[in-house]
Amino acid sequence: KSSVQTIGEEQIQNPYTELLVLKGHQDIVRFLVQIDDCRFASAGDDGIIFLWNAQTGEKLCELHGHTHKITAIAPFSSSDVTEENTDLIITASADRTVIVWDCTSGSQIHKVSCFHSTVKCLTVLQRLNVWLSGGSDLCVWNGKLDLLCKTSHLTDAGISALVELPKNCVAAAVGKELIIFRLSASNDGSESWNIHEVKRLVDHQDNISSLVSVNDLIFVTGSHIGELIVWDALDWTKQASECNFWDSSVHPDVQPEIKLSQSPHETSVQHLTSDEECVFAAVGKGIYVYNLQMKRVIACQRTAHDSSVLHIEKLPNRQLISCSEDGSVRIWELREKQQLPAEPIPTGFFNMWGFGRANKQASQAAKKMHENTPVYFLELVGDLIGHSSAVQMFLYFGELGLATCSADHLIILWKDGERESSLRSLTLFKKLAQNGDLQLKL
Repeated sequence: KSSVQTIGEEQIQNPYTELLVLKGHQDIVRFLVQIDDCRFASAGDDGIIFLWNAQTGEKLCELHGHTHKITAIAPFSSSDVTEENTDLIITASADRTVIVWDCTSGSQIHKVSCFHSTVKCLTVLQRLNVWLSGGSDLCVWNGKLDLLCKTSHLTDAGISALVELPKNCVAAAVGKELIIFRLSASNDGSESWNIHEVKRLVDHQDNISSLVSVNDLIFVTGSHIGELIVWDALDWTKQASECNFWDSSVHPDVQPEIKLSQSPHETSVQHLTSDEECVFAAVGKGIYVYNLQMKRVIACQRTAHDSSVLHIEKLPNRQLISCSEDGSVRIWELREKQQLPAEPIPTGFFNMWGFGRANKQASQAAKKMHENTPVYFLELVGDLIGHSSAVQMFLYFGELGLATCSADHLIILWKDGERESSLRSLTLFKKLAQNGDLQLKL
């Protein structure tokens, strides 16, 4: 029997009671990217990019130009000579091309085909008005796709993820290594740039699978064997680490699961997201909340889904959304557990199982710390069932709802049922009022 939490049919706290199914893709839809408050783009293995209206679900246009699957996508706002902002998107493909698209007209602005390998990630440095492509090289481009500079060949595996850092720096994940690069404009007055390797961080024991910037001071990385490392974004020193997500002795507040061993698939950090206070990690089938100030996991759901969690986001309230290979999308709420005065204080692995004797002073210290430290838990408050295959990622549009994409070739717009119902009633009321005015005039 699955140990995943279930929720009843009455999902009182789940607003997404209506859905719109958007069809068009012919293969796995892997990427969704927000263009503005009401538009988003989708892309995947069919090589086609679709632009959609998040309010109505209307297909705005189709972008054809790639011959293989899309491997990366990023939005890019470019200012022209008239100082008007143009909404652009950049797409990279396994056909070893990168294309810049105009989101208003749907036309190709630029296309470049000089890559020696597939570009796996794209990052826009809006402040510098440049963007980076990561593959076997790290390349710096301007909005017109002029190559400003590039690194020498790194590895055949190439760069799997990029994150912007302060002081014109970026961190690139290359296998187990984290390479820090610094960008600088040329001093000769030309438009060319320079890129220099500053440092290599080799603290991870396995390939880095996820990167996230918390703020100008901190960024976080996760690896395939469940390592999470918190880094100083200014001097790139290791501030903290967590390598025992699945270890019951490290998180005694959580009901332990007895397992003889953990496969790498179950411990891989698939995705990281953050607010200023916590890092939210999708690790295997579970979700973990790591508090940056306390430097520890404060809440978790070890089996949040039946299969690996692929994407996780923190909402503006205390809620999280996660999606999984099992085809489900789930809403969680981070809540504070009410502690009973007589509740026993776990002080370690052996004590938790009733073995050995704890040091009295250590026990008192643990008790005092436990009393002063709030304990949190993740409660399942919504379960969105609509996709028939792995949900790759999602976009949160606030009151407009939630967009999800899947290996079933579909995109689903999940809508707040009460809001949609009131909007329909308001539209009907306006029509009746207009008809009444027309009859009075007649």
